[in-house]
Amino acid sequence: MATPTITRKTYSVDATGKVLGRLASDIARHLMGKTNVEYQAHIDAGDVVIVTNVAKLVFTGKKMDQKVYHHHTAHPGGIRTTSLATKWQKSPADVLEAAVSRMLPKNKHRTARILRLKIS
Repeated sequence: MATPTITRKTYSVDATGKVLGRLASDIARHLMGKTNVEYQAHIDAGDVVIVTNVAKLVFTGKKMDQKVYHHHTAHPGGIRTTSLATKWQKSPADVLEAAVSRMLPKNKHRTARILRLKIS
């Protein structure tokens, strides 16, 4: 069976007034290619996604105060935490990219898919 030719479309999104999680799940579906008729799970045939006005995203509830991101330095006692407010002040694009990346399946296509996400 021959591999199909992949034609990638460009999906542009204006993030003004949209909720972070709902926007991230929509972007993840487009990056995976689930919106295409020819979707196959083992083929990475998703679209290129361009997001504008990321700084105008909306958060529901008390996420700005309560949401915390964790990472570990791989040393004993090396867990580090950062709040959403701190991360948002530093770079709103990083918050959206982290949300989208964590919604993608954890497989070999993940890095290629996240590279097709352009945030401006």
